[in-house]
Amino acid sequence: MTENHRLSPGDTAPAFTLLDADGKEVSLSDYRGRKVIVYFYPAASTPGCTKQACDFRDSLSELNEAGIDVLGISPDKPAKLAKFRDNEGLTFPLLSDPDKQVLSAYGAFGEKTMYGKTVVGVIRSTFLVDENGKIEVAQYNVRATGHVAKLRRDISV
Repeated sequence: MTENHRLSPGDTAPAFTLLDADGKEVSLSDYRGRKVIVYFYPAASTPGCTKQACDFRDSLSELNEAGIDVLGISPDKPAKLAKFRDNEGLTFPLLSDPDKQVLSAYGAFGEKTMYGKTVVGVIRSTFLVDENGKIEVAQYNVRATGHVAKLRRDISV
């Protein structure tokens, strides 16, 4: 497996339409005119992904006040996302990408190192997409713990 193409600031964010936890379609274009954080995580209800999602939940009001929405994307099916959302009181859309096409388009699926071994999977990644659909921030291989606080410092929110 080769290194995935990675996005950089200034690139056009790949368009997508995915199902949310309730089975409704959500498109990146729905957020045109607002900034949106699109973050990719490996699996709902796992410790690291729960920590990261709860950090976004706890920062959501400040992000929204700054004109920034949040979308979380994983390969999980909508029913698993709904359970995760309900269990953790998540208040932003969680989107399902079971065929990993959007993950791949963002360079968030491919080879990564876990516990010293090279594996293929979801690369925990976060993007800030601007009002015009351009990548403003692209962060790959982020840590679940402390990531949201660091991102907020990086974007001054």
